[in-house]
Amino acid sequence: MDVTREDVLRCAALAHLSLREGEVEPMRGAMARMLSHAASLDDLALDQVEPMLAGLDHPLPRREDEPRDTFSQAQALANAPEQDRGHFVVPRVM
Repeated sequence: MDVTREDVLRCAALAHLSLREGEVEPMRGAMARMLSHAASLDDLALDQVEPMLAGLDHPLPRREDEPRDTFSQAQALANAPEQDRGHFVVPRVM
């Protein structure tokens, strides 16, 4: 599939990526190869393949949910890079 420079720049803008001038052409080639590979999947003969509803035909083994000892607050915070009054300090999200 042919990918133009404008296609690359539009995809980069949609992904909030800034590409330098020297990165546009290698990205164009990479995108063309990816789309060509995806298009080649259309040639596979999958008429006789049954659809999969799950990855396995049998249920996954499960263990009993039994209570057990947990970490103390001191143990949980022992390797924390930063803590304050018994809590983990993490970057503000909003």
